[in-house]
Amino acid sequence: MSFITAGETSKPAVVLLHGFPGSANYFREVVPALSQAAYVIAPDLPGFGESDVLPLPSFPAIGEAISALLDRLAVGPRYIYLHDFGAPAGFHVAMQAPEQLLGLIVQNANAHRSGLGSQWDPVMAFWSHPDPENEAASTAHLTLEGVRNGYLGGMPPDVAARIPAAIWEEDWRVMQLPGRMETQRALVKDYGNYVARFDEIADYLVRWQPPSLLVWARHDPFFDLAEVLSWMQALPRMEAHVLDAGHKLLETHAAAAVPLMLDFIKEYPAR
Repeated sequence: MSFITAGETSKPAVVLLHGFPGSANYFREVVPALSQAAYVIAPDLPGFGESDVLPLPSFPAIGEAISALLDRLAVGPRYIYLHDFGAPAGFHVAMQAPEQLLGLIVQNANAHRSGLGSQWDPVMAFWSHPDPENEAASTAHLTLEGVRNGYLGGMPPDVAARIPAAIWEEDWRVMQLPGRMETQRALVKDYGNYVARFDEIADYLVRWQPPSLLVWARHDPFFDLAEVLSWMQALPRMEAHVLDAGHKLLETHAAAAVPLMLDFIKEYPAR
């Protein structure tokens, strides 16, 4: 597993988990500032970036790989940043050791059915009936245009213009390496198992009520804005901010997100 670290190990840890189709590079604009207040760990999820491909890709397997990394780095109490595909892996880590969780930073990460709008119909059809036709429809986004849409989809043109094409072109290059497309297809399928755990996750959130900060991109083409209210109902003390950004919020709004994250870490220090 490829990963970056920054900051002093004596400080509380912040584990930054990226989504489709990127890597730890997504956090390049926030790591320097966060490292002043925390020990930052940002892995490339297995099968993404420079990390190796897992023989049997799944979100629990990715979660186990992250837990192993944290054990190897002797990371104790930690905040976990959840984004997109990072959410199922991050919940696996958090729910394995709930006493170690200092808080959640939620950025366009789904944990409720309210976030799954009509755009998920082809994927849900595949989960119910995993035949070749439904599989093809559910993975139609695994193209250069689909990767580009992960960055620009649904965004106002002036905001979209701030993201250089080189970023999604690099993601697409990586996705064409051996085993990478197979990883993506496996995770599309396994996300259905994550959705099936939503009730279990809801019980976990109700019981533990982890301190939480939500920083949400309102123009996300994947997760409906209704998901914000579901998070706030599950965690009544959650601090929530909705920004004028797309799914890859930190590509355009890192400067707005960093002070929110730093204030959150300072408000809920290691216990």
